[in-house]
Amino acid sequence: MNKRTLAISGAAVAALGAAAILLPNANANPDETSGAKTFSSPVAVKLARSLAADLGDNGAGWYYDNANRQLVMNVVDEDSAEGVRAKGAVAKIVTNSMEDLKAATKTLGSDASVPGTAWSIDPVTNKVQVTADRTVTGAKWATLTKATDQMEGTVSVKRSQGEFKKFDGEEAAQPGDNGGAGAGDAAGAGDAAGAAGAAGGADDAGAGGAGDAGAGGAGDAGAGGAAGGEQGAGGAGDAGGAGDAGGGDAAAGGLDGGDAIFGGGARCSLGFNVSVDGAPGFLTAGHCGNASQTWTSDEAGAQQVGTVQDSQFPASDFALVMYDDATTQASSTVDLQDGSTQEIGRAVEASVGLKVQRSGSTTGVTDGTVTGLNATVNYGNGDIVNGLIQTDVCAEPGDSGGAMFAEDAAVGLTSGGSGDCTQGGETFFQPVTGALEATGAVIGAGDGGAGGGDAAGGAGDAAGGAGDAAGGAGDAAGGAGDAAGGAGDAAGAGNAGAGDAGDAGAGAAAGAGDTGSDAGQGLN
Repeated sequence: MNKRTLAISGAAVAALGAAAILLPNANANPDETSGAKTFSSPVAVKLARSLAADLGDNGAGWYYDNANRQLVMNVVDEDSAEGVRAKGAVAKIVTNSMEDLKAATKTLGSDASVPGTAWSIDPVTNKVQVTADRTVTGAKWATLTKATDQMEGTVSVKRSQGEFKKFDGEEAAQPGDNGGAGAGDAAGAGDAAGAAGAAGGADDAGAGGAGDAGAGGAGDAGAGGAAGGEQGAGGAGDAGGAGDAGGGDAAAGGLDGGDAIFGGGARCSLGFNVSVDGAPGFLTAGHCGNASQTWTSDEAGAQQVGTVQDSQFPASDFALVMYDDATTQASSTVDLQDGSTQEIGRAVEASVGLKVQRSGSTTGVTDGTVTGLNATVNYGNGDIVNGLIQTDVCAEPGDSGGAMFAEDAAVGLTSGGSGDCTQGGETFFQPVTGALEATGAVIGAGDGGAGGGDAAGGAGDAAGGAGDAAGGAGDAAGGAGDAAGGAGDAAGAGNAGAGDAGDAGAGAAAGAGDTGSDAGQGLN
């Protein structure tokens, strides 16, 4: 082997050695995630806000990577990236600054705001994501593309098969048609209440008894009525003949987030119960508040529950409705449409990647993820709403105003979107934090989140401790019915008619008052 051959061989060996060193890192994530820490979502949000404040103009948004439980911070230079990594987050160096992205949204607002379009800042792609629904054709499509073509690299455009619309409805409440507690369940509410009441006791009561008290819709009645019956032991079923429970009594105990409300020929959904200077009220969508000054818990309009105090649409999309009965015990709960409720004790700002659930009177409970912030949607007819939360959660007409939440935290109020719960689509939500700030309201009735027993009226201790609630159940079994708000109501659970959503709902209230230890635990 001559010297030339040896030299070539040596070079080849050296190259192979270098390749061996580089190969393990050939597929390494350029964002250097290997040293990143894992965080729960609440901790990640707290850290992100702190880092964003420190980064200032060098930050370009952030999101939570649910799959890896990591916080991803967008930055514009390596120096900023090093500071982010030092805190345990993933640093992603991006091209577009937050100033660039915000400038793009302003340009869209002035040059491309055509009906059927929406856009939001997407930190995952570091672009402004523009969505055009199926109605954007011809001149409207030309206007949109003329503006977006000039912002290539900053804006991306996609089509939606659906049509952007507000999700208020006109038909009767049918929660569960696409996954919630259905009207078929309601048909068996009376039997379930009686049968479960005979077989079960106070300990069998679900957390949803109280929450479903004022559901007003057939589906809610089905779930809530059954829960009430289970706990009724001898109370609901055996009290016998004291009188059919009326929906008005249930409504006096307050409705839950996601329950149906009716006004001006429209059906919407309640968002979250709140209090204003100690007075009970609730939040819903502003386009619902504009539709009617008064709202009822029944389609016929016989059971009025509240009057609109403030309604903002289309600049925003929220309304504050105050309960007409100032003594209403409006518990801070969301109806899970299965006989149980979720306690809501706080409100949080949305973040991209946040896992959320939505409760509404048409489709029950659905879930998904926040995909964009500061969204603008043009519903047409001059209805352009800004500052919304964009998600991949499905919704349908009648779900407007309904609660979007993350565990025990209120996040948004359903506004509108495209698609349905069969094909999917985008749904937009009014941030709850903005609605609370604008109205001076606080989540709950000022008690940090009342339990299910409070919603039934007179059984506040049931939410926090099982002892009194269990005792209340004993009284109900003996015919007292006080813990449920009255003997008539307790009897109503057993007598709830198959088709009478109001009666079945009141049956749920009867059960809720006597709720056992499970009531204090809520969803957990």
